[in-house]
Amino acid sequence: MSDRETMPPAAAPEKPGSAPALPKEALEIASGYAFAGPALDLGALLWDGQCLADAQIRVPLPMLNRHGLVAGATGTGKTKTLQLIAEQLSAQGVPVFLADIKGDLSGISAPGKAGERVSARAAEVHQTWTATGFPAEFYALGGLGHGIPVRATITSFGPVLLAKVLRLNQTQEQSLGLIFHYADTKGLELVDLKDLRAVVAFLTSDEGRTELKNIGGLSTATAGVILRSLTAFEAQGMGDFFGEPEFDTAEFLRMAQDGRRGVVSVLELAAVQDKPQLFSTFLMWLLADLFHDLPEVGDADRPKLVFFFDEAHLLFNDASKAFLDSITQTVRLIRSKGVGVFFVTQTPKDVPGDVLAQLGNRIQHALRAFTPDDQKALKATVKTFPNSPYDLEELLTGLGTGEAVVTVLSEKGAPTPVAATRLRAPESLMAPIEAEALQQAVTESELYGRYAQAVDRESAYEKLQRAPVGKGPDEVRAAPEREPVEQEDRSMVEQVVGSGMFKSLARSIGTQIGREITRSVFGTARRRR
Repeated sequence: MSDRETMPPAAAPEKPGSAPALPKEALEIASGYAFAGPALDLGALLWDGQCLADAQIRVPLPMLNRHGLVAGATGTGKTKTLQLIAEQLSAQGVPVFLADIKGDLSGISAPGKAGERVSARAAEVHQTWTATGFPAEFYALGGLGHGIPVRATITSFGPVLLAKVLRLNQTQEQSLGLIFHYADTKGLELVDLKDLRAVVAFLTSDEGRTELKNIGGLSTATAGVILRSLTAFEAQGMGDFFGEPEFDTAEFLRMAQDGRRGVVSVLELAAVQDKPQLFSTFLMWLLADLFHDLPEVGDADRPKLVFFFDEAHLLFNDASKAFLDSITQTVRLIRSKGVGVFFVTQTPKDVPGDVLAQLGNRIQHALRAFTPDDQKALKATVKTFPNSPYDLEELLTGLGTGEAVVTVLSEKGAPTPVAATRLRAPESLMAPIEAEALQQAVTESELYGRYAQAVDRESAYEKLQRAPVGKGPDEVRAAPEREPVEQEDRSMVEQVVGSGMFKSLARSIGTQIGREITRSVFGTARRRR
C-alpha cells in the first residue's frame, strides 16, 4: 500500500488565517512526538510528499541513554545527522564522542555558513537557524593525524581486544589470555608491544617454560604465531597506539568553560581508515573503559555522555561468540552508568540481533535496492520497524539526502510512531575546518601537554632485561639508586613535577603500581583504586 493510498479524504477548507489541519494519520504520528520535557529537535514530518512543518519530530533527552542506531546508504546524510544531534546535545549540557572516519566532522567547532540551501531547509522545517560553533576537542589514535594522542597500555587493552586486532584464532586468544594472567600475577606491566614480546619470549625460553606448566603452558608454535602477529602489526606503524601516558576516558565527560555546554570529543580516524580491525576495536576499548570506571547512576534526567560508534559493522565482522556476548553485555549495562551508545552503519542487519534489540532510538536514512542482496537487506530493515501507515519499502528507497525514517522511545519508554522526517540543518560548519586552525586548536588545548609526549618508563621489557641469567622476573635485581638531586637542579625538578605530562604519568603509574588488577567483561584492566 502506498503513502497516497493511505491518505484520508481531503479535509474541509480552513478559515482564513488559520493553519491547515493535519491529515488524520499525520496528526496521530505528530502527537506521538509531543513531549513535555527537554528534547532534541530532529526535523518535520513528511507525509504524502509534503513537509508538514507544524508536525515536529523530536527525541526526549532522558531517552538518549537508551541507545540508538543511525543507518543508511553512503551519501544519504548520516554524518550530518550525527552533527545535528551532537550540536543539540552539547547545547543541552551533554558531552558527546564522535568517531570521525572521513575527517569531515571538525567543522562542528566553527559556525556554519548561511546559503540558499540552508535557508530553504530551515524554512521548510520551521528551524530558526543561527550559525554556531560548539566546544570541541580533537584526538587521534596514537597521534596519527591531527589530534591529541590517544594511547592505551597493553595491560589495559587486554587479551580479548588485542586478539581481535591481531586476528588470532580462539586457541591463540586463550594462550594470549594466559600470558596476560602471568604478567598480571608477576607484576610485569605490559605498557607497549616490546613488553608483550619480551614476556612471550621469556615464557618460551628454557628459564620460562616451567612458569606456566601448572596452568596449561604455552606451546612454541602458538607463541610463534603471536610473536609474528605482533611483529607484523608493529611493522605497519601500529606500535604508537600502545604506550603511556595512557588516555583517561573521563576526559570525554568534560564540560566547556562556560559550564553550560558539553564538550564534543572528535576522534579523527582518517589516517587509519584502511585498518578497520584496529580502529573499531580501539573504539570498543574506549567504551569498555568507560563502562569499567563509571559509577551507577540509574535513570538520570540526561545522559552523562552520548557515544557515537561509527562504521559499527566493522566491530562485528568475524567476531567470536564470546566477543559478541561481551559487546552485548557492555551495551546492556552501560546505560545504567549514564552513557548512551549510537551505532552508525548502513543497515540494521549489520548489527547482531541481541545488540539491535537494545537500540530503541532509530534514524534510518535511504537504502538502495539495486541487487538481490540489497533487496534482502531492505526487507529485513522494514521488519525491524513498528507497524506503520507508510509503505516502508517504497519510502526507504525514495528518501532524499537529509531525510530519514524515525522512531524513538517516548518519555514513558514506549516506541513512537514511525515518522518520515525531513531533518534540520546543522548550525555548525558542514565541512572540515582548515588544517592550520585544527592544529592550533589541538596545541592550545589544556590536554595537549598531558598526552602529547610519549613516555617510556620501566616495565616488563626492562625488568626481564635486568633479570639474572637463569632467574625469573621474581628475582630481578633492584634498579641502581639515582644520585641525589643537587640544590641548583631543584627548580627544574619542580617545573617538571608541576607539568601536565608529569601529572598524567603519575596518574597512570598510580593506577598500575601496588594494586591488584581487575579485568572487565572484555579482559580490559584497571588497577583497583
